[in-house]
Amino acid sequence: MSRIGKKPIPVPNGVTIDLDGSHMRVKGPKGTLEQSFRPEVDIKQEDGQIVVTRPAETATHRALHGLTRTLIANMVTGVTDGYTKNLEISGVGYRVAKDGQALVFSLGYSHPVRIEPEPGISFNVDTPTRFSVSGIDKQVVGQVAAQIRELKKPEPYLGKGIIFQGERIRRKAGKAGKVGGKK
Repeated sequence: MSRIGKKPIPVPNGVTIDLDGSHMRVKGPKGTLEQSFRPEVDIKQEDGQIVVTRPAETATHRALHGLTRTLIANMVTGVTDGYTKNLEISGVGYRVAKDGQALVFSLGYSHPVRIEPEPGISFNVDTPTRFSVSGIDKQVVGQVAAQIRELKKPEPYLGKGIIFQGERIRRKAGKAGKVGGKK
């Protein structure tokens, strides 16, 4: 039995679950999320909890069991607490500013880069070098944060670029780090 899949998902107060076959709608204080799941996995709501079971012990059913349970748990967490990804910018002259709902980046290009938020996503700028991406859908928040990081990936020699907060960049030694050379 899957250790993750067999755990029941507690449904907090203020969250309503509408289950229609393999289609689920989760409504909470922060919004509503919907998702369809594979019909092989059985989803039931009982005693204020959601229980996910699988019909057989095949590899496919075992994989779907844990995946389905995790996706449902992420939906419940999203509509109650939401998700946030914090990012940092490092580099001389690199900065971010908020213009209305959009972010405007100055990343050493000849032009500023403007990013508009997707539906359900909001941006927050703490300082000119720190900002965050927030929303209720974990997958969309992570995808938007990754797309922003792609604007200027951190480079290994000077460490300039956009990184996730707490991320460590493996630094490389440049030409001066070579051993030996001409004599």
